[in-house]
Amino acid sequence: MTGNSTTRFRNVALLSVASTIPSRVTTSDEIEQKLAVALKRLKLRSGLLRRVAGVLERRNWGPGESSDAATISAGRRALAEAGIDASEIGLMINTSVTRQHLEPSVAVRIHDGLGLPSSAINFDVANACLGFVTGMTLAAAMIESGQVKYALIVNGEDADEIQVNTIERLLRDDIDREGFMSEFASLTLGSGAAAAVIGPADAHPSGHRILGGVTRAATQFHELCVGSVDGMFTDARALLKGGLDLVLSAWKEAQTEWRWGKMDRYITHQVSSVHTDSMVRAATLDKSRVPVTYPHLGNVGPASIPITLAEEQKTLKNGDRVLLMGVGSGLNTALMEIAW
Repeated sequence: MTGNSTTRFRNVALLSVASTIPSRVTTSDEIEQKLAVALKRLKLRSGLLRRVAGVLERRNWGPGESSDAATISAGRRALAEAGIDASEIGLMINTSVTRQHLEPSVAVRIHDGLGLPSSAINFDVANACLGFVTGMTLAAAMIESGQVKYALIVNGEDADEIQVNTIERLLRDDIDREGFMSEFASLTLGSGAAAAVIGPADAHPSGHRILGGVTRAATQFHELCVGSVDGMFTDARALLKGGLDLVLSAWKEAQTEWRWGKMDRYITHQVSSVHTDSMVRAATLDKSRVPVTYPHLGNVGPASIPITLAEEQKTLKNGDRVLLMGVGSGLNTALMEIAW
């Protein structure tokens, strides 16, 4: 089965986007120092994370910090920057991959922490690293339908536990070279949080219009990247090829309805230098228009797109066109255009 699912919005705008970055920096050199015994035993050269992934460092939560508190902080700033009171929010969607327990939802803690009204619909959306864009799409559709007026999309990721568990497992004597590389992607993960406010464009002429976009699935690849708090196991080569093929097929088919070849900025999901460079080459993008945060933040899962957009927004000007480009394990992809 082939073909894109296309969505267009007439009256929805992004009003603000904010992020909260953890205070603790963990360098790739520090991680490799902890893995020195395993690297030596498996005859793997040092500098692997910097050389292969282009990840120099990532962030972890420091003393007194947590993903929930950071998400609430990002949500408060997003509301303040949008000029929207918490009492006006009709919908809040949490899109985090990481969670402390199976139930209740992460959303209820964030809803309570932000002091949102009891009338505000709240729930979690799980779609791997594509979650934030999926949440934005759902929220935009509910605003467009008139069901709610304002929506808050949030995400908070905690890679700390999986990082510790992965290092401990990779130091075991029964881990061979293939097993080590299957968990390599876990070592690129970082923590962080982000939030965005969406509302009706006609009530906010200075807002950034969400025009719509496309989605496409290739779920035959659902076993290429499987993760939990214990670890994330990835067939990196097959995942890269499958993800790239999926994005390009969506991109090519979208050309009949969308003009994405000359965007002012491409905000992509941040994985590694290999993934970003491959995407730039395959889609013939202007690399100067593809900002990267993975060198200093690593892969922050669904939070990586809003965090990158939050960092980039100070360089955007009225009239610029921005394309969000995400891929989630499974595989799913989504491309969403915003008129800044």
